[in-house]
Amino acid sequence: MQNSVTYNYAGARVLVTGGTSGIGYGIASAFAEAGATVMITGTRSGPQDYKDTDLAAFEYRQLRLQDTDAILALAASLDGLDILVNNAGASMPAGDEWTHEGFEESVRVNLLSAFHMARACLDHLSNSTLSGGASVIGIASLTSFFANEMTPGYGAAKAGIAQMAKSMGLTWARHGIRANAIAAGLTDTRMTGFMKDIPEMNQPIIDRTPLQRWGQPADIAGAALYLCSEQASFVTGQTLIVDGGYTLGV
Repeated sequence: MQNSVTYNYAGARVLVTGGTSGIGYGIASAFAEAGATVMITGTRSGPQDYKDTDLAAFEYRQLRLQDTDAILALAASLDGLDILVNNAGASMPAGDEWTHEGFEESVRVNLLSAFHMARACLDHLSNSTLSGGASVIGIASLTSFFANEMTPGYGAAKAGIAQMAKSMGLTWARHGIRANAIAAGLTDTRMTGFMKDIPEMNQPIIDRTPLQRWGQPADIAGAALYLCSEQASFVTGQTLIVDGGYTLGV
């Protein structure tokens, strides 16, 4: 089905962390298709190392979220920025987040890196002339609201992403910057797709989801396009849940 909603982001400068696959790639692709100049980050040395993904539409920068100095250096190297999408993140191997080191690592990767990147980009975003204002988007999760016994650090970090959107929305409005988060439901990516092939994992998800399907990266990308658009110029500090109704608890 062809998308009947179009956005014009010609001239906009967009940075999507973790834009080489999954939700990040979907968001980066959507902004590029809408005319934006898009930079993405990934952990490998260059775009040529991603054999299964076409990254030709983007400028690529290598970045490890654990390296705060690298985050600050990347932000300092930008010529300007209108939209920052803090998408990159990861959960630790099963059980590791209950260790001191694992919990701290998860919070560093999923929350602290997002703060450092946004704060380092503040001056660039403040100078944006994008219609509707500059935007910071954080990718939250259903674990922002629900407990998961295997990922206490990830859940705490994703709850922090939602709360940070409120704080940034309040404080950075004076700079002409809007800040929002998208709480992504279970989305079909390489990280989660295996669950669809395991009936005892997949069926409870479908049974609880009123729309009776998994999310796609394009679903999250559509929310990002809206939240950064002029149509959402009066929306800030919010977390938009995109989950097919999973959180309705049916």
